[in-house]
Amino acid sequence: MGANHHNQSDVAALLEGLTALAVRHLTVRDISFTAALTLGRLARGGPTRLTVLAAEEGVSQPSMTQLVQRLEKQGLVSRVRCPEDGRAVLVSVTDAGRARVEERRGVRLARLRGLLATLPDEERDTLFSAARMAMPALERLLETAVRTQWPAAEPLPDAEASPGRASG
Repeated sequence: MGANHHNQSDVAALLEGLTALAVRHLTVRDISFTAALTLGRLARGGPTRLTVLAAEEGVSQPSMTQLVQRLEKQGLVSRVRCPEDGRAVLVSVTDAGRARVEERRGVRLARLRGLLATLPDEERDTLFSAARMAMPALERLLETAVRTQWPAAEPLPDAEASPGRASG
């Protein structure tokens, strides 16, 4: 195995660690993870068909219907007629939903700032410098993953053998 493989392994391990950091320490736990992703997607992308939301979030249409109903009851989303096809219904984020997305983002940012403040100035400066350099490539990777739904939904090779395995 060459150095490139080890570098990829190191990057993969770092991304796993950063994901754990984001989920365990920065996440606001006021709504479900799927609800938060759906609200964020609607706030960024505008009104969307329920079938598209279900596919993008990797959940069944009945599950997305239930989620949208819950978010609707909370006043965070509404259903609107599709301007191009009056028979179709789109899910749209409300002003309250947009405010919730911004509020959650603000809490995450405050938590991240607090955590970053624990680093010595020199390490924090190095981190910001490296992040600025890596940002374009990471944004392209994220955009590619979202646009192509990377990877196609496939169970892990051992998923059949160990159904009780904790998800990670």
